[in-house]
Amino acid sequence: MLHLEVPGLGTLHLRHLVLDVNGTLALDGELLPGVPDRLYRLRQHLNLHLITADTHGRQDQIDRLLGLTAVRLVPGQAEAEQKAEFVRSLDDEGVVAIGNGANDTLMFRKATLAIAVLGPEGLAAVALREADVLAPDILAALDLLLHPGRLIATLRR
Repeated sequence: MLHLEVPGLGTLHLRHLVLDVNGTLALDGELLPGVPDRLYRLRQHLNLHLITADTHGRQDQIDRLLGLTAVRLVPGQAEAEQKAEFVRSLDDEGVVAIGNGANDTLMFRKATLAIAVLGPEGLAAVALREADVLAPDILAALDLLLHPGRLIATLRR
């Protein structure tokens, strides 16, 4: 668990990290370099959850590489609502959500802390509007959690 004392905001008690896969952790179905190492280190502090529509059909490989089992979205149904419901099921008072797509907006609203990533696929403007923090890439986003002082400096009021 991560406890962040943020001046002007209060204490954030973070237990879960929910990560969109394609466009955030992976590009065209391949994990971005540096992601596995950072996720391994974050496992010591947070419960990790991957959530995906498995757009490129490579999620089984990603799951094996990371030692996790992603939550698969039901095809043809409202992805944004499914993601939000997953966050709600975890206890939305202790969730960090990281994503980049328009289908991440409702998940961001339910999370305690939402980090939008501007990655190689871009960043949906609606996701940016719902985020608490914008990171220039996934590695910077994960590093905020590995070095919480950076996150505190960004969020303090």
